Amino acid sequence: MSVVKSSLADDDLKTVGEALQGALVDLVNLSLVAKQVHWNVVGPRFRSVHLQLDDVVVTARQHSDVVAERASAIGVTPDGRAATVAASSAIGTVPDGWIKDVDAVRILVDALGAVIRKMRERIDITEKPDPVTQDILIGLTADLEKHHWMFQAESA
Repeated sequence: MSVVKSSLADDDLKTVGEALQGALVDLVNLSLVAKQVHWNVVGPRFRSVHLQLDDVVVTARQHSDVVAERASAIGVTPDGRAATVAASSAIGTVPDGWIKDVDAVRILVDALGAVIRKMRERIDITEKPDPVTQDILIGLTADLEKHHWMFQAESA
């Protein structure tokens, strides 16, 4: 059943829908990973890393809503359920327990890098079928790359 009808051709809708779903899953998981690290980070740079992690959470949550609403707007039901996120995110797992600030930075550099790589693939595949979705993905990737740069600068 599709309540919302898309103006996209079926093949294009499938491509764009999969790109949006993948982006949603990665953004939801990025917010969860950043929050988990935020709660458990320790070390001399605790405060700066702790606050920087919250910035990532805000970015990921804002963009996940935009991505999910774009999917809905073109007739694709977004799926941000925990089981879906756990089964299909590009991000690795976070260790249990306290996380040293240097390890927290590395975890975020790796997580952001993984998500950015996937987003760039999604940017490429949505260029022709749906430039509107591509534009959304370009904007959110720019924001993620800014966070990636800042965490990399933390570990320099």
